[in-house]
Amino acid sequence: MNFNLIQIFKGFRTRTQIIIAVWTFFNLLLTCLMIFGGGAPVLNAVIFFLIWELAIGGYYVYRYHYKDRHKMGEWVDAIIFAVIAATVIRSLFIEAYQIPTSSMEKTLMVGDFLFVSKVNYGARLPMTPISFPFAHHTMPFTKDTKSYIEALKLPYYRLPGFQKIKNGDVVVFNWPAEREGRPVDKKENYIKRCVAIPGDVLEVREGMVYINGVAEHVPPKRQFEYEVKTSSYDLPKEFYEEQDITDRSPATGVPVHYMHLTDKARDAVKGLSEVISIDTNLHRRGEEGHGMLFPFSKQHDWSRDFYGPLTIPKKGVTVKLDSSNYFIYERLIQEYENHPSFEMRGNKFYMDDQEITDYTFEMNYYFMMGDNRHNSLDSRAWGFVPEDHIVGKAIFVAFSVKHEITHRPKRDASGNVVEYVETKKFKGIRWSRIFMGIE
Repeated sequence: MNFNLIQIFKGFRTRTQIIIAVWTFFNLLLTCLMIFGGGAPVLNAVIFFLIWELAIGGYYVYRYHYKDRHKMGEWVDAIIFAVIAATVIRSLFIEAYQIPTSSMEKTLMVGDFLFVSKVNYGARLPMTPISFPFAHHTMPFTKDTKSYIEALKLPYYRLPGFQKIKNGDVVVFNWPAEREGRPVDKKENYIKRCVAIPGDVLEVREGMVYINGVAEHVPPKRQFEYEVKTSSYDLPKEFYEEQDITDRSPATGVPVHYMHLTDKARDAVKGLSEVISIDTNLHRRGEEGHGMLFPFSKQHDWSRDFYGPLTIPKKGVTVKLDSSNYFIYERLIQEYENHPSFEMRGNKFYMDDQEITDYTFEMNYYFMMGDNRHNSLDSRAWGFVPEDHIVGKAIFVAFSVKHEITHRPKRDASGNVVEYVETKKFKGIRWSRIFMGIE
């Protein structure tokens, strides 16, 4: 076989030549954007360019010169094509995700499989481009084996999108508070609702979110936790099923229940003759302990239901530093904006051993909350989401399965409970949620 690249290219069909030429053009365009727009090192960007050129070129070389030499040639050809096509689609256009927790119920439910658009906000180009296909941060069927190689790293760069993130969007992002030391694009994926965008002033009063002094547009299926006192030890099982009440703590010897309910389910519970009272389980300021919520400061005795006011950082905006907002911006400046030397000494602030009195934000930030407001690990617990952690916009549920989840105690030799083992029992398909849009 002649390995003269020009001769190999000429040996391809005209349609193949056009495909390779178009791909090379877009690949070169992305490379230039990374260098001149994202500030990527030229060598790293060129290696990224060559990887993709070799992937496409190698595929067609195999298809034209090797496929027919092997019994499994057709299968290998199909697999290579599927891997390349799926990688491009998942990186730049759309990707599937599964909902693992109840933090967004009842908007999104455990067992939902949804599609997330990368193009709405603009696709984020790969920052850790060498990784195992279809794996996020860990190899399939393993717990600790990395699925990526950090030898080649690229800086953050996002292609132009159709829209900006707005209040109320349901967004997938990499969890910024992760402590595993993974690259940004390999951190755990989270999904929440964006309640505040850059420049907004957020405040939570009695569980209600206010943005710039105005009450938010309430998500139609938002939930709160309620304390329900009844005249019986439990409510009819059929009632729970009818109202789709799944997130609850059953009574244990006393007729008091804690249920996470939508407004509709709350009204249904109120109407039961067995119910004596129903009250929102609000946490007052300081009840969760000083420093338990972001910004982890004794000066901010906020709770999940009485939080803020807090101004969301906006790119280009300068803030005057003081002993109060230091705790709000400390991690943001040190980690997200890569100024690890930033610190407070006494009542003065230093960066690279130079005293500073103010700081100008280099990125936009967002504040995310789950629709299951009293059962969500969100920005109230760990802080802002930087723009470079944004993955995409959740657009619709493609499929949904229902499981009955139970937690069985695992005991040691002395009979003490050491952990609770989760088991799932398949309970069917939620047909009404298939191809359901996300509000």
